Amino acid sequence: MTTRRILITGGAGFLGSHLCERLVDAGHDVICLDNFFTSQKTNVAHLLSRPNFELIRHDVTREIWLEVDQIYNMACPASPIHYQYNPIKTTKVSVLGAINVLGMAKRCNARVLQASTSEVYGDPDIHPQPESYHGNVSCIGPRACYDEGKRVAETLFFDYHRQNGVDIRVVRIFNTYGPRMHPFDGRVVTNFIVQAIQGQDITIYGDGSQTRSFCYVDDLVNGIIAMMDNEQGFIGPVNLGNPGEFTIKQLAEMVIAMTGSTSRITYLPLPKDDPTQRRPDNTLAKEKLGWAPAIKLEEGLAKTIAYFKSIDLSEYRKPTDFDYATSNRER
Repeated sequence: MTTRRILITGGAGFLGSHLCERLVDAGHDVICLDNFFTSQKTNVAHLLSRPNFELIRHDVTREIWLEVDQIYNMACPASPIHYQYNPIKTTKVSVLGAINVLGMAKRCNARVLQASTSEVYGDPDIHPQPESYHGNVSCIGPRACYDEGKRVAETLFFDYHRQNGVDIRVVRIFNTYGPRMHPFDGRVVTNFIVQAIQGQDITIYGDGSQTRSFCYVDDLVNGIIAMMDNEQGFIGPVNLGNPGEFTIKQLAEMVIAMTGSTSRITYLPLPKDDPTQRRPDNTLAKEKLGWAPAIKLEEGLAKTIAYFKSIDLSEYRKPTDFDYATSNRER
């Protein structure tokens, strides 16, 4: 195996920390770069003593000079309550962050992967969503800072590839869950599990009929690494997600049953531009990467619930005070 010098931006976040762990265990020299806005050092604390791991506090919107062979650009708040808290900064993270990692990749002749998102499809009128679908996205709505920021990042990646020959990879990540999610990240899986464990009402925005597809983190990391390491000239974009589709109400009922909670389900208005359905077309990932998720939702939820029961929630703080229930920003 060739040992590589690998930079992971956003490496102390939920997905980034799992990626750091996997690549450190594989023997690569890993640099984790993070500003700790929505992440925490505890996600990578177990790696700090490893000789092939380095942690740097840095904001990806600022240039940094490193010598690396591969870059995984994972940095960006991914939960609506976090990226809508400071939408201008969110756009800067996607756009300036992409420019900075692409500039580094060009200088170092490094391969660089962009962690894009299923949100580039917006509220889709094609279902499931193939990579050829151009999306139904509002460029002026409250979610546009994230949706359009990621779309511009993809544009920059492909322009750097066409104009400067940068070796790029682009993955579009669908809803992912698992251990090390921040308990106050505001995502639906986290919200439901924490509320159920604490015996609080489970809050559903809308009537619960909107659908999502949930991919367990181990499957997702397998797909990301497979995309980065593929040598067949395939640069993407490629969907990475679990095609199993569930309504939000089904997820809530499943979490209540699996936690043995007495929580009731309550309903609040649906936020503006919230997608009504989401499911990946994984045809391209199977064809080009030989990748498909293996972990069913029930199995992944069991592991995630066990994780949240094992941590002390009082040791975590909310990264922002944004709350759909009390804020009018999404209106």
